[in-house]
Amino acid sequence: MVLLVHHPISPFARKIRLQMSEKKMLFVLREEEPWRLSEDVYKLNPSGELPIFLNDGKVISGNYAISEYLEEIKTDVPLLYGNAEDKAEIRRLIDWFDNKFYKDVYRNLVYEKVHKRFAAGLAPDSKILKIGLNNLNYHLEYIEWLLEQRQYLATETISLADLAAAAQISVVDYLGGIPWDDFKNAKIWYSKIKSRPAFKDILKDNIKGILPAKHYANLDF
Repeated sequence: MVLLVHHPISPFARKIRLQMSEKKMLFVLREEEPWRLSEDVYKLNPSGELPIFLNDGKVISGNYAISEYLEEIKTDVPLLYGNAEDKAEIRRLIDWFDNKFYKDVYRNLVYEKVHKRFAAGLAPDSKILKIGLNNLNYHLEYIEWLLEQRQYLATETISLADLAAAAQISVVDYLGGIPWDDFKNAKIWYSKIKSRPAFKDILKDNIKGILPAKHYANLDF
């Protein structure tokens, strides 16, 4: 049995869930609050980072390690594919969203609105939120530019780069405030991604105490 230790607010856990769903893998979820992790999490992954992948006694932690592992064991539905240049571009964009988008946008919006609230009962800092929103526009402009050249972010077909991006964006979109009408290409791309069967359970996610934006689960906005 495949078990994924996760939390709905974790974009990295969402990426792995999407990847496994695209590969039609069966898995069970166990939720852990990232601001109040149990001792079991640290026993499985000393860094205390989610997600954690468990399968028949094997424990794999770190979203990069898990995603690469899944590409090795489930080769029938490749999401990291092509020649050396294609794979390099997919990996470059995975890194862009897992690191740059996460630092520029997620940490300034989601940490302020969710993590601070549940970890310390604090209100978000409006100055930090403004920085996050400005950064979000920059990243959406970059997505627009990529999609002027390709059908998907890295290549002409869906790849792990699209899942990494959609995982980050979906958490932000849950909270609302993405100016989709200003970014037509990005809106069409995200609508295609969240219309995929693999995205169905992501759209059912619920963050306790916080309702999703009204359009969150609407496939055509």
